[in-house]
Amino acid sequence: MTGWEEYTLIQKPQQLRKISRNHAVPLSYHLGLLGMPGFTAYCGLYELCSPKAGEFVFVSAASGAVGQIVGQLAKLEGCRMLTSKMGFDAAFNYKEEADLDAALKSIFMRFLVYLKELVVLLHSWIVQKNCCRYFPQGIDIYFDNVGGEMLDAALLNMRVKGRIAVCGMVSQHAVTDSGPGIRNISNVIVKRIKMQGFLQSDFLHLYPRFLDHVTAHFLAGDIVYVEDVDDGLESAPAALAGLFTGENIGKKVVRVVPPESRNSMN
Repeated sequence: MTGWEEYTLIQKPQQLRKISRNHAVPLSYHLGLLGMPGFTAYCGLYELCSPKAGEFVFVSAASGAVGQIVGQLAKLEGCRMLTSKMGFDAAFNYKEEADLDAALKSIFMRFLVYLKELVVLLHSWIVQKNCCRYFPQGIDIYFDNVGGEMLDAALLNMRVKGRIAVCGMVSQHAVTDSGPGIRNISNVIVKRIKMQGFLQSDFLHLYPRFLDHVTAHFLAGDIVYVEDVDDGLESAPAALAGLFTGENIGKKVVRVVPPESRNSMN
């Protein structure tokens, strides 16, 4: 790790990875798409959750550095995602939902209506009325970046033998009162849910495979990556604080030297 500084003396260069530059891939993407966030998404989805075509995948904080990649990789595997900019099937803003359990049920119902209207428009009214009958409600895979009430609601809506990859608990970072805790944890037993926390460093041996996989999909246009860029070191404190209030869309990046300044230095 380095400090917030314009120049850094690297004491242990053996801990770093030299970037093989491809000019079709922006250099900053090695901080996100091809860096730790992308690798985290890849490991959590494939190594912990083993996605299968047709399964229903829910990702919390799906507009963040990790979540946006999880959703797109799941779509490439033929999964149905819980907008459209990243290819997801449906989405909701958890900060605007008073009842997260109801929101999860509602998003699957709306998605069912959408699917059936595409197949048989004449029968759309039947679908809207009987969505529970035509649509197997529930979540097969939950990639958790939020924790707290979101995790509690997801547990209530998991399907039997569902999988949960616990990647982050951003909702808990500033919590001073522990509160009532997770109330629906018994679903792990009843529904035989596999729930596991992880760190991307557990899977470093998979990095070359990840790099080839994601780079190929990006160059083919299968993956869209979104960055939220602020210029100048003076913007770093506010940029960091914004991560905990959901102000960023995509990977938050602080560009130490703006392009125009860099050009004037040459």
